[in-house]
Amino acid sequence: MLKLYLKTTEALKHLWANKDGMVSFEYIIVAACVIAVVAAVFGFNGPLSAALNAGLKAISTALTNAVPVTP
Repeated sequence: MLKLYLKTTEALKHLWANKDGMVSFEYIIVAACVIAVVAAVFGFNGPLSAALNAGLKAISTALTNAVPVTP
């Protein structure tokens, strides 16, 4: 039982001292925050959604009016 305790303690100390994985974990946290902000701004009910839809509709209307339809 003592050997298992010592192995577990040493493994936890090694994991605690290992800083290689911390950088990738920090990038994951930053990426999640960026995704949340982009989803909130560009989402279906986001503040830029109506502006983007209006802009695309204006472009579509301008293209439709500029190109004559020939049967």
